[in-house]
Amino acid sequence: MVVHQHRRRRLRRRAGEAVLAVCVAVTVAALGGCGAASGTVAGGAGADARPPGDPVAAVRGAADALTATGSAQARTAMEMATGGTRVTIRGEGGVDFRKRMGQLLVMLPADVKGQPEHRPITELLVPGALYMKNRGAGVPDDKWVRLDTAALPDGNLVTGGATDPLAAAELLRGAQQVTYVGETDLAGTKVRHYQGTTDIGRAAQNASPGVREALRAAAKGFAEDSVPFDAYLDEQGRLRKVRHRFTYVKNGVIDVSSTTLLYGFGAPVTVVLPAEGDIYAGKIAE
Repeated sequence: MVVHQHRRRRLRRRAGEAVLAVCVAVTVAALGGCGAASGTVAGGAGADARPPGDPVAAVRGAADALTATGSAQARTAMEMATGGTRVTIRGEGGVDFRKRMGQLLVMLPADVKGQPEHRPITELLVPGALYMKNRGAGVPDDKWVRLDTAALPDGNLVTGGATDPLAAAELLRGAQQVTYVGETDLAGTKVRHYQGTTDIGRAAQNASPGVREALRAAAKGFAEDSVPFDAYLDEQGRLRKVRHRFTYVKNGVIDVSSTTLLYGFGAPVTVVLPAEGDIYAGKIAE
């Protein structure tokens, strides 16, 4: 029992450090307002809340439906709250679900006076790695930073200031205790709203090869495996919007709400990886 308690404390400490690393990586010190990705759901759930099928199967199959579609445009919003301070980081880009690659431009919040403090960060999402440009923290402006997602305590669910849209969908493979809320409208599209929790470890077991190791790392690094979510699926079973809520313990509770909005299905997405000489090999300031 003592060994187990020590292990849980170590996991909580590592997870808390991962959240602090987000702030360091993007140099966020501003106060931001609450917000989710654009495309907010309009109206409440429909009067008929009977599920069209098995809610658990529908949510777990969302990642496969996206792969069948091929690609999509994406908007992200990550809100971090602790001690009365809220910071929201937004991103926009596209993902190729078949090639398991994507690109996001992550916009950082302005400072308390409303002046922008940081340049947007360009992120390239590929199996096993996250590339970041304009990261700051002592990295030259013309250089990229490469991070091994399987080596990150959170599996890059929060490190980049945006949850990889592919990982956000794959995380739903561990869905359990899912409730069908009803139909609603999302940016002019009729969608089905589901609520539930997903288990990171279970999701890692069932995830696609390009995401599996990162989710395994997250399963080890998070204090809690259970992650609450709200998912919105269209009539083709494609994930249109998902919000995950992560919680960390590090000298207090840090709440993270990560929202991913998907649209423009089938739009081409091109990801060009940086040359080896453009990747920064020096020490990164923390």
